[in-house]
Amino acid sequence: MQEYELKILDRYALNVKSTRRVRGAFFCEAEEGLFLLKEAGISEKRADALYKLGEMLIAAGYRGIDQLKPNVEGGLVTVSEEGGRYLLKRWFSARECDARRTRELMMGAKNLARLHLLMREPTDGVTMQDESLKQIYERHNRELRKVRSFVRSRRTKDEFELRFLQEYEGLYQWAEIAMEVLLESRCEELYQDSLRERVMVHGEYNYHNILICTDGIATTNFEKFRIHVQMEDFYYFLRKTMEKHEWDARLFDHMMNAYSAICPVTDREMEYLKARFIYPEKFWKIAGSYYKSNKAWTSVKNVEKFQMSVSQMKEKEKLLEEI
Repeated sequence: MQEYELKILDRYALNVKSTRRVRGAFFCEAEEGLFLLKEAGISEKRADALYKLGEMLIAAGYRGIDQLKPNVEGGLVTVSEEGGRYLLKRWFSARECDARRTRELMMGAKNLARLHLLMREPTDGVTMQDESLKQIYERHNRELRKVRSFVRSRRTKDEFELRFLQEYEGLYQWAEIAMEVLLESRCEELYQDSLRERVMVHGEYNYHNILICTDGIATTNFEKFRIHVQMEDFYYFLRKTMEKHEWDARLFDHMMNAYSAICPVTDREMEYLKARFIYPEKFWKIAGSYYKSNKAWTSVKNVEKFQMSVSQMKEKEKLLEEI
């Protein structure tokens, strides 16, 4: 560990025993427990809101979180002499959830359901999702049409651009179907109710942020938590999982049942999930990445990602028939 990181740890009431670097952060073993020192990607105000969320969850009996530890001055963001900004979090002797193990994915679904029940208590300083799903899809569809117009206008087209135009109509049709399903659903009503009731989401719930401990499960990295439709968390977790399991309908059902056993999914929430899964999100992301990149040269990796998005959409069709 570099000297300036050691100096940062001196600003905390800790008796440090050992430290080591771990994937963009520093793991710290102290007499008081395990901690993780990482650069702060959030403001002091946001850190304060994050700390309050942690205190609320702990008070409610959910102790498996990477709660922030204040420094000796009482601050949550510690600034080094060089100007670096750091957070110190409680950490765990654990491993990440294994996305290949059905049992652990079901544990993750149950864990999310418990969190969602607890995250229905309003907390100060929480940001709100400022776009409804309808607004998001309208924006995404405009962006897709813009990319298509640009690609069409290019006199010489590379492999990615030719494949993009070849597959565009079929994939964009899914975007239109998603919008139709959305408009016929009660998703907007669910969104407005979520804002009014101030229910919260984790914001980035995936298997990397689920830790399997010897005595249970822990959840980390709540930095993107906000007020939003809670199914957005579940959709993100399910999508990341389904992409690794070729859209296995049986696994999808297992995870839905695991979540619903603790936090029953309403008809409105099911409509929300359906509208989310229908949309060709991977296609939109790759199109956006291409448009923002150096268009004089498209990498082979981008072509492969695009082909994968087409294949996954075909795999997903079978699952959509059952939702």
